[in-house]
Amino acid sequence: MSNTNKVNINSLIDEAKFTPFHWGVLFWCLLIIIFDGYDLVIYGVALPLLMQEWSLSAVQAGLLASTALFGMMFGAMSFGTLSDKIGRKKTIMICVALFSGFTFLGAFARNPTEFGVLRFLAGLGIGGVMPNVVALMAEYAPKRIRSTLVAVMFSGYAIGGMASALLGAWLVPQFGWKIMFYIAVIPLFLLPIIWRFLPESLMYLTAKKQTEQTHGIIQKIAPELRIHSDTQFELNEVLKGDEAPLKALFQKGRSFSTFMFWIAFFMCLLMVYALGSWLPKLMIQAGYSLGASMIFLFALNIGGMVGAIGGGYLADKFHIKKVLTIMFICGATALILLGFNSPQFVLYTLIAVAGAATIGSQILLYTFVAQYYPTTVRSTGMGWASGIGRIGAIVGPVLTGALLSMELPHQMNFFAIAIPGVIAALAVFLVNLKASVDGKVENEMPSSTSRMTAKSN
Repeated sequence: MSNTNKVNINSLIDEAKFTPFHWGVLFWCLLIIIFDGYDLVIYGVALPLLMQEWSLSAVQAGLLASTALFGMMFGAMSFGTLSDKIGRKKTIMICVALFSGFTFLGAFARNPTEFGVLRFLAGLGIGGVMPNVVALMAEYAPKRIRSTLVAVMFSGYAIGGMASALLGAWLVPQFGWKIMFYIAVIPLFLLPIIWRFLPESLMYLTAKKQTEQTHGIIQKIAPELRIHSDTQFELNEVLKGDEAPLKALFQKGRSFSTFMFWIAFFMCLLMVYALGSWLPKLMIQAGYSLGASMIFLFALNIGGMVGAIGGGYLADKFHIKKVLTIMFICGATALILLGFNSPQFVLYTLIAVAGAATIGSQILLYTFVAQYYPTTVRSTGMGWASGIGRIGAIVGPVLTGALLSMELPHQMNFFAIAIPGVIAALAVFLVNLKASVDGKVENEMPSSTSRMTAKSN
């Protein structure tokens, strides 16, 4: 490769060794996702005190919770598409400023209406940042460990959520709910540092002919590569039709798979938010104490982290499609078994498996989508899948609440929540790999990405 005047960027990244530069990308993307997770869970921490202070009913509190989810839906769709035009880095900066600034301002809301508007605006940033940091990490990760790196980065989401819960338990009784929203301003002060150290997408820089920046990043990724003044950088050919990101999701035989991704995201997020909102209540109804029910929620999140990282590792060994299909089936089975009385160890194991198959699978779904679409439409593909998924996130808690109000046997409640898992498994199974990136399925290499590396000159 060092004797040629042409360097294929896709091949270079795919075959790169893991360098300190990659550590840097992972660190900054992980940090952003931790803050993102913190900002999303913050409402649940403040909720009991908000209900008391503003005399909110359970229905009003639920509607207030959904304002951030609506914001996330629009943010994921619009910022995913925007970043394919203005670059990942600028879009990530805008999203961090939005979610950090408007979450901080939530502390000064005088009534539920003002609070709801601010949560919606913060939600735009929370939803918008996700597809973009995943796209950036996926673009820089060497091919052999791509799923693992994206999964490790995305586990920051659970870390942020747990940090929010632990800080809330420690600070809120002493300082009130507003302290949580004051802490959320920290990323705003970190923006200049993030701008300095977070790199722009190499694919974006190459496409925009920003040669100097491209040179600098390539030297960090592949120090052994000798670059001359006449060296040309090229990307895998952008196929006709892939220049218009949203339209490209439905071209080259991708329409069916795009809809399958949307169904999988919808069903997966429906399960994540149904369990996140109602698991303690479901377990109380099944005869467990409130204290034990809160520990079940912690076990669910621990399972989510283990599922994401373990699933990412397996997806780099076998195809991500197979891993996801099996995870969803295991999750649905675990949920059905939760409806029956089991010894405590078995119970925690089943809840951890349910967490791995819902929270963990959500993270792997992002990775699958990132590797399915070409670079030019990657953020758009993830943004729209994530946006459709947010509808599931809004519907999940409402449907589960309606289910609980029917007072069915608790086995039926868990069975009902397991059904979306079966549908998600089927949707992933039906994704057509022949329509992925360059129309080939990697049969000869058991890798999680369906992109063939471009042959070096």
